[in-house]
Amino acid sequence: MKMKDQTKIIAALLVGAAAGAVLGVLLAPDSGDETRKEITDFFAELVEATKEKAQAKANDIKDYSNSVYNNAKSKFNGVVNGVSDYSDDAVENAKAKAKDLADHAKNHANDAVDHAKTKVKSTSNDVNDAIQSA
Repeated sequence: MKMKDQTKIIAALLVGAAAGAVLGVLLAPDSGDETRKEITDFFAELVEATKEKAQAKANDIKDYSNSVYNNAKSKFNGVVNGVSDYSDDAVENAKAKAKDLADHAKNHANDAVDHAKTKVKSTSNDVNDAIQSA
């Protein structure tokens, strides 16, 4: 049952009890002073009971709102931690890819240097052979 429905039921019960008590006191064969005192006492008790019920509901609402706040805070912290973990993973992946690219570029450069050395040596040998043949 929803809190709003409970509040309506409690309010209806209090109004009904008040109306019944007032009718009972008014129809009772007591003197005017005694009747007024009974009505005053009844309403004082009714006001006190209403205050207690209102305080209990306020405490329930406070507990509920604290629970909602703590749940939201916990979920938010979970999301933040998840994003942080994802960010850390993304950085690590980027570092690994950058290292792979650097290694690939270095290997490619070494191959190009070796190829250039071979060409220079071959050309040098060809020139040397041409000089000696001449």
